[in-house]
Amino acid sequence: MFGAFRPSLVAQGGLLWKNPFRMSATRKANVRKRLRAVDNVIAAVAESGVNCKALDEALALPKECEMLARDKYTVFSRTANGYRKSVHKVPKFTKLTNRTSPTGF
Repeated sequence: MFGAFRPSLVAQGGLLWKNPFRMSATRKANVRKRLRAVDNVIAAVAESGVNCKALDEALALPKECEMLARDKYTVFSRTANGYRKSVHKVPKFTKLTNRTSPTGF
């Protein structure tokens, strides 16, 4: 009851994961840097002469400089108001390719 695993007080409760509503300028800069790094890797693999389906799909994606800000920092979500939500709300957004959205969104 009073050991290491005692229940916490209700007054000290709250959200466990504090996730800001907007992306900070630093997070946006890191997203841009990550997109440019992926673009550089795709270009290096394409220059090496490798041919595969995954590379063809990656070359079809827009580059960071061709993307709108809306596509860099938000993703399509059918449950969100306006059908968009901030990319930092997506689980594992640093590991996923979220460069394209459905037509019209």
